[in-house]
Amino acid sequence: MKHGGQVLIESLVALGATKSFGVPGESYLAALDAMHDTGGQFDFVLCRNEGGAAFMAAAWGKLTRTPGICFVTRGPGATNASIGVHTAMQDSVPMLLFVGQVGTDMKGREAFQEVDYRAMFGTVAKWAVEIERSERIPEIVARAWSVAVSGRPGPVVIALPEDVLSAPCEAPALTGPARLVAPGVDAGAVAEAQAMLAGAQRPLILLGGANWTETGAAALQAFAEASDIPVAAAFRFQDQFDNFSPVYVGEAGVGMPPHVRKLMLDADVILALNVRFGEMTTDGYTLLDVPQPVQKLIHVHLSDGEIGKVYQPVLGVHGSHNAFAEALAPVSGDWGDWRAQARAAYEAGFDAPEQPSPVDMVKVTAHLRDVLPEDAILTNGAGNFTVWPNKFYKFGPKARLLAPQSGAMGYGLPAAVAAKVAAPERVVVCFAGDGDFQMNCQELATAAQHGAQPIVLIVNNGIYGTIRAHQERHYPERVSGTTMVNPDFAALARAYGFHAERVEKTEDFPAAFERALASGTGAVLDLDVSPEALTPRQTLSQMRAAALAARS
Repeated sequence: MKHGGQVLIESLVALGATKSFGVPGESYLAALDAMHDTGGQFDFVLCRNEGGAAFMAAAWGKLTRTPGICFVTRGPGATNASIGVHTAMQDSVPMLLFVGQVGTDMKGREAFQEVDYRAMFGTVAKWAVEIERSERIPEIVARAWSVAVSGRPGPVVIALPEDVLSAPCEAPALTGPARLVAPGVDAGAVAEAQAMLAGAQRPLILLGGANWTETGAAALQAFAEASDIPVAAAFRFQDQFDNFSPVYVGEAGVGMPPHVRKLMLDADVILALNVRFGEMTTDGYTLLDVPQPVQKLIHVHLSDGEIGKVYQPVLGVHGSHNAFAEALAPVSGDWGDWRAQARAAYEAGFDAPEQPSPVDMVKVTAHLRDVLPEDAILTNGAGNFTVWPNKFYKFGPKARLLAPQSGAMGYGLPAAVAAKVAAPERVVVCFAGDGDFQMNCQELATAAQHGAQPIVLIVNNGIYGTIRAHQERHYPERVSGTTMVNPDFAALARAYGFHAERVEKTEDFPAAFERALASGTGAVLDLDVSPEALTPRQTLSQMRAAALAARS
């Protein structure tokens, strides 16, 4: 008879899982034992920290639209991994976190590393559950998979008591996944939405989420272009719409361009597809009145829990955004100038002044726009440096952005590793601040071990840039706790087996990047960036001077 760990892993294979990320622990030895026999079918990517492993699983879910799998041990392993669960939830991506647990005979005694995972993850994950009997393993794993991918996708946490995993299991493993069909779209709702758009003077389409199908995305683009309606992307979902389309006008997110903010404010009808209306996309919930916006809002979402959660729509459609986009027929109106002006403002946003820095990131990103292949994958964590991949790169229909809506530092490198595991043939470029990189730089070892080496660009300015900017704006000339003493990043990367260089001048970057592409080992380029070049259009000194002037 098989033990619970074997039934668990066989069930995951049957559901379609091919990779898992994690750090080993004695609390789930039976699951690790089962993985001994699944090499090439279900592989364990050995990570160096549970936070990095959970980030990899979250990124996998975003890139592939299938649950990213992560295994961690109890107690400290689970607490480390919680950052990835929070990120997967805010990103609305499917993920399964399996956590080892103390034996059922010890529960409730505060045994070694014991945690109540239902309580710990109850407000962070989409569902948190503990398997208390081995014969229920297939049932709960099947449900967890369905919960993770249906409605608004999200993470599920499954606690695995040690004795349940090691016990004989009479229940057979799953034989395949359930076929889940998204809710259909009412033809009357589509017609009503089209009539509202046709009657608008300043229509706007706002899209979000990472679970667009190729067919749905193409249908939305065709509708928007035929109707000449501007399209904005929600925070960090700009890769879900072709940025080269004449109707694409930019991202509504952190550092929102003034023209996007004005579009949101001035629109009279907004078609919001697959958007959860987070703080960043709404500029702190100021662009639309809560709970009834002045703008007529059409909100289409797979989850009924998102419709009316913050804003009451004129028309709320509980159904598939992909199916809704496919059902739309072109409309026409007198808004061509509205769209054209927004597109022109988007294009003008790439023209930034020369940066007061040894390495000018405006020129670096311009070079990357020219040389990266159309299916490149860009990743980043959190910090002011994210303006470069988020606002100065154009994502075509095959390019992808893996970036955390949660604002989690340290996400970029693990996400890049996961992307190379999922798609080893694609070029993956991670943008990382010097502080951001050091959150999970040890995952370079994971990359090297598993042959999944991205190119990492460290925007090295010696400060925690976002916090320093806030300091200078609110407490000018009172710097505290934001200056870093960094290691030799190139030497560190070489110790992990990566090609590495320190780039000290803008004109040296193209050749260095070409060597990075050709290296075959993955590469880390340490870019010498001045702290003055904290934002593309305002220096650190200018922030300080403005704050001081406002006080005088």
